[in-house]
Amino acid sequence: MSLSDPIADMLTRIRNASSAGHPRVTMAGSRLKVSILEILKNEGFIEDFAVKKESKKTELEVTLKYMDKAPVIRQLERVSSPGRRFYIKAKEVKPVRNHLGLSILSTPKGVMTGRQARSQNVGGELICRVW
Repeated sequence: MSLSDPIADMLTRIRNASSAGHPRVTMAGSRLKVSILEILKNEGFIEDFAVKKESKKTELEVTLKYMDKAPVIRQLERVSSPGRRFYIKAKEVKPVRNHLGLSILSTPKGVMTGRQARSQNVGGELICRVW
């Protein structure tokens, strides 16, 4: 099956699994997805993730994080899509939910948070927002 937006599929799987209370979720892997998951792990939104390689297939297993049986990820929204790309400059990067959330950008220097992009004065494609 061919997906037109694999990043949106990944975010939807994480959103659905966390709202249903599942401990883990699996999905097809890619380098961009691994970069996004590394940011989510470093910022404390997910517990951990593992990359599993089977012949030519790569699969990701994400362990979700909960606080008092409530999911840590309250909202996870895709901003830029294949049909409508959304690019921002470094000065246009705004804080998400009064610094409680984060934005994830794909920049020429790699995938990074909005705070990192603003401090390095680099803009790029706004992939998603998390809080």
